[in-house]
Amino acid sequence: MSTPTPTTDGADEALQEQSAPACVMSFNASDPSGAGGLAGDVSTIAAMGAHALPIVTSIVMRDTAEVFDHHALDADVMVEQARSVLEDVTIAAWKVGFLGSAEGVGAVAEILSDYPDVPLVAYMPNLSWLEEDAQQAYLEAFRELVLPQTEVLVGSHQTLTDFLLPDWDSERPASPRELAVAAGEHGTRFVLVTSVVLPSGKKGSDQFLDNVLASPQGAITGEKFERFDAAFVGAGDTLSAALAALLASGAELHAAVGEALTFLDEALDAGFRPGMGNVVPDRFFWALPPAEEGEDGGATPGDEPAADDPPKGPRHVH
Repeated sequence: MSTPTPTTDGADEALQEQSAPACVMSFNASDPSGAGGLAGDVSTIAAMGAHALPIVTSIVMRDTAEVFDHHALDADVMVEQARSVLEDVTIAAWKVGFLGSAEGVGAVAEILSDYPDVPLVAYMPNLSWLEEDAQQAYLEAFRELVLPQTEVLVGSHQTLTDFLLPDWDSERPASPRELAVAAGEHGTRFVLVTSVVLPSGKKGSDQFLDNVLASPQGAITGEKFERFDAAFVGAGDTLSAALAALLASGAELHAAVGEALTFLDEALDAGFRPGMGNVVPDRFFWALPPAEEGEDGGATPGDEPAADDPPKGPRHVH
């Protein structure tokens, strides 16, 4: 009978630390459709190999088509959730989504300020469904309290224009750099602008939308997406959560943005419609069984792609 090799507590702790995934704390709403909010954040962060620490900020009443109502949690409840975990777990990145109310923004901002070295990815969703007074109070609080602590602000071109440049009246759309300058005035280092419509003069421009990481000095990197025929819900939460998880795992920003955009594109390409509304990104597209030989999108024997070619496959929504 062999004698087990003794181990020390220190060795056990070192092994656990070595094998543990990076932890990302996400502040977001509970979304019962599973399309976005905390459900989307948790699945995305897990798909990227990190561990999610979900903090509920509000409960949204919605389906896959639209938002009907929401109930913001008391700020003290939000703080207690987060502080309880932060006293126990070391985090490597923040993801901020919808914080429920202006009071919720203030409570979360105070927590963020205690960890200035942890990178923050903030997502600004379309909040047109909120009552006007509540929406304006929320946006003002977000500008003053969250943007100064934000590493990367993520949002669609239209939403970020409305948020950062509300008085923009030019017929020309604001550029990603101009949005980055506006965000930079509040302390944000970078913006990741999605769904940028390309100039109509370019051949085939109407088939693609641009996605650009920019700083006040100019555009840094980005990817063009082919337009989908379907409407999606949860895309912004997916992109921002993926980026936060990659930064938490130690990726450089330039590379992390490219990988997060590729992940989103493939998740949308594999999207599915669970109900009668919009399409939900499939964050676990990579776990789907491979296509059978001879099916659409399957590889042809002897047809080897170049190493730097993008993955090929038809757009599909199942």
